[in-house]
Amino acid sequence: MKQPMTTYTYQRDLRYFVKTADGIQDACAEELAGLGAGDISPEFRGIHFKADTAVFYHINYLTRLASRCLAPLVSFGCPDTDVLYRKAKQLRWEDFFVGDRTFAVSATVSNSRISHSKYASLRLKDAIADYFREKTGRRPDVSVRDPDILLHLHIRNNRADISLDASGGALHRRGYREETGPAPMQETVAAAIIHLSQWDGSQPLYDPMCGSGTLLCEALMRYCRVPSGIFRRRFGFECLPDFDAALWQKVKKQADAQIRKLPENLIAGSDLSQEAVDAARVNIMGLNDGKNVRLKAFDFNDLPALEGHIIVTNPPYGIRMGKDTDLDAFYKRLGDFLKQKCNGSAAYIYFGDRKYIKKIGLKTSWKKPIKAGGLDGRLAKYELY
Repeated sequence: MKQPMTTYTYQRDLRYFVKTADGIQDACAEELAGLGAGDISPEFRGIHFKADTAVFYHINYLTRLASRCLAPLVSFGCPDTDVLYRKAKQLRWEDFFVGDRTFAVSATVSNSRISHSKYASLRLKDAIADYFREKTGRRPDVSVRDPDILLHLHIRNNRADISLDASGGALHRRGYREETGPAPMQETVAAAIIHLSQWDGSQPLYDPMCGSGTLLCEALMRYCRVPSGIFRRRFGFECLPDFDAALWQKVKKQADAQIRKLPENLIAGSDLSQEAVDAARVNIMGLNDGKNVRLKAFDFNDLPALEGHIIVTNPPYGIRMGKDTDLDAFYKRLGDFLKQKCNGSAAYIYFGDRKYIKKIGLKTSWKKPIKAGGLDGRLAKYELY
């Protein structure tokens, strides 16, 4: 195994950072603890944590709630872009770049003299390109769409942190979604809803407005213990200079060995749209035991009683319904359905537009904010007696 000549921040501190959607930090922190992380410290839009190498690989492979996992490389005072360029150019970039690997840089800046994130990312790209041009006579290519190496630059209070995206791209892209519909729910948000429902398989789970089936897919993966990264072709941590391929294969093999079967009639869903049901079927059939998930085209108003169920759903809130739909009446019908046909069940409903919560006509047990995809949404729990 190649031994790096430079010690990077993550190697010294064994400390990493995950990004997560607003409103699910506590759930993500709980998940990280369950996956073996320590010294967990939530902050704005993410969580710092400590982990040894095996746990670090484990988290990247299994986390359902984090959107990215970052391995910090270096941190330094950064009053201007000249300092950024000079400091970045001092890193041993050949520790991460082998052969013809492509790269990309994303940047965020706040409360600093450097105020333009795009210019900051450009200066970091220039430093890397010039480093290689001076060393080898060639510069690596930038690939915005599908880079081999994704770097994150965060400048706050005139201090810069450069990190490598250990996930190798957004973790919500599970790989099972082959078909989609209008305004699909992000996979990490769907996973958070299943997590917050505390569904453990002791009751059947049903989504009466399943759309393209994201909630059902995430429920299946949770119950069957399917790693969220099982379809990923590569992870960013494979570009780290101390990557241990044998340890990674061991971690992966142990996680895959935990996958279990899905009983029939445990997960089911429906949607008014046959097209949506067809899309959901395609997506879920790519997963372990997806054939055991019952799907049908049905208006929720015409469903038989769903007693003793866990009901999870993301009702249409605008784009999925069309401009002319009377949403006030729609949500009143949904409330009537829950009240009349779902005795003994618990419903977890995500409102992309929270103004419709009061239209349901039922008292919530709790409401939790979840911000995602530009929506300031709420997940509401209803206990139906």
